[in-house]
Amino acid sequence: MASTPRLPRRALVLAAPALLLAGCGFELRRAPDYPFKRIAVTGGNPLAAQVRRDLKGQGLEVLDAAAKPDDAEVVCEILAQDRGTAIAASTSGGTIRELTLSLAVRFRLRTAGGKELIAPTTVTQSRDISYNETSALAKENEQNLLYRDMTSDIGHQIVRRIGAVKTL
Repeated sequence: MASTPRLPRRALVLAAPALLLAGCGFELRRAPDYPFKRIAVTGGNPLAAQVRRDLKGQGLEVLDAAAKPDDAEVVCEILAQDRGTAIAASTSGGTIRELTLSLAVRFRLRTAGGKELIAPTTVTQSRDISYNETSALAKENEQNLLYRDMTSDIGHQIVRRIGAVKTL
């Protein structure tokens, strides 16, 4: 009989975090409720392909890159994509020790009729990378991986911004 009072106390201790989360209004992120069903994403670059994949995964009908963009209800235009490299740190002898890689993407969202839903917007990402001349090929591969990672991050950001549009 001595163990009976501990069981309800233990259950209460284990249930307390769930009760606190339910009471604070916490809710998992859901797919946005888009005011359109068909979207076109212009551009044949990896970023446009990433955005197309993400939008298809959220249940939208995404037109092929070969289709006419104006056949869709809305058009996401990738206006520009710029990569940059800058020296972040060097030794007193002028040897490069660290680089900063940057990626800037400019996009806009409009209806097929031309009404602007998201004005031309620039999304940027940057990453720092150490540099060593003796392993230049490995560092070049690492740079390509970092650019791919930044492209993926920017693609996700663009999809979230498209999801914030509530009316056409």
